[in-house]
Amino acid sequence: MHIVTGMNIYDKLLGASCVTIGNFDGVHRGHAEIFAHLKQVSMTRGLPSVVVTFEPHPLKILAPESAPALITTFEQKCALIEESGIDYLVVVPFSTEFSQLSATDFVLTILCIPLGMRHIIIGHDYAFGRGREGNFETLEKLGIQNGFTLEDIPPIGEKGVVFSSSLVRTSVADGDMDSTARILGRYYQISGMVVHGREIGHTLGFPTANIATTNELIPSDGVYAVMVEVDGTCVKGACNIGCNPTFGGTTRTIEVFLLDYTNQMYGYRIDVHFVHKLRPERKFPDAAALKSAISQDVRNTRIILENSISNYFNLQRRIGT
Repeated sequence: MHIVTGMNIYDKLLGASCVTIGNFDGVHRGHAEIFAHLKQVSMTRGLPSVVVTFEPHPLKILAPESAPALITTFEQKCALIEESGIDYLVVVPFSTEFSQLSATDFVLTILCIPLGMRHIIIGHDYAFGRGREGNFETLEKLGIQNGFTLEDIPPIGEKGVVFSSSLVRTSVADGDMDSTARILGRYYQISGMVVHGREIGHTLGFPTANIATTNELIPSDGVYAVMVEVDGTCVKGACNIGCNPTFGGTTRTIEVFLLDYTNQMYGYRIDVHFVHKLRPERKFPDAAALKSAISQDVRNTRIILENSISNYFNLQRRIGT
C-alpha cells in the first residue's frame, strides 16, 4: 500500500481511482466492509482503490475538549487498512486552516485533481467540508459536473447493533472485551515499551512487565486475560490495570504477567490483546491475600485462553509495530 501525506497529497497521483473517505478510527467491522466493497468496485472497474483519511482526528483540532480517545494509533490504523488490500492511503494533514475549505474545494483539490476520482463510496451519514456542509447531495451534484459516480453504504452491523467507533469506545471503557472483539473483528490491542515499575509483582512471585503506551483508549481498571506478542513470540498472560490499591498506589499502571515465559523484556515493544475481563481491581487486606487472588487469576486465565484462542486469536489480524 502506498501512503501519501504532507504536501504530496496535492500532487497529481492517479489518472483515475475509486475512493472512500473517513476517519476510520479503530478500523472496525463496519469499516472493513466498506474497504472490501471499495476493493471489489475498484477491481471491477480496473482502477486503484484509495482510502482518504485525516491526521490528526479533526476534533483534536476543532474541539479538543470533546475529542474522543482514539481506538488505534495512527500506525495501527495504517497497518489495518493495508491489511484490507487497499492500494493507496491518502493522509490529509488536518488543521484549522484546512477546516475552512469548502466542500466543493475539498472534492476538487483533494479528490478529483490529485486522484482522478471516478467513483466514491461514503458511509450513510458522512459529512465533510467547512461546517460539515458537504453530504451525499453535494457529491451527487459535483459528480455530474466532474464525471464521478457515488454510493453511500447503509449502516453495517448484526443482531440490531450498528458497528461504530463510539460503541467500541464504550465497550472498552466498560471492560467488555467480548463485545469489543465482536465489533472490531479482533481483540482490542494496545502496544508499548516495557519499562521499570515498582517491582511489586516480583516480590509476590509474579514478575510483571510494566507497559508505557501511546494508545489513548485504555480498558477499565481490573484484571484481564490477554495474549501478548513479544520478540516474535505469542504468549498467554494476565494484565492488571489500575493503581495497586493494596500497596497504596496512586498512579495508574498497565502491568502484564506472562505465563510460561521467563526471558528478559525491558526495552522490548510488546502488543497486548485483551481477551476477557476476569474481575475489577480490588484492595486486599494484605500481600498474602493479593498473592492468593493473583494465583486464582492465573488459573482462570489459563482456562479462558484455552477456550478462546482457537475461536478468536488465530483469526486475529496482526497490527504492525
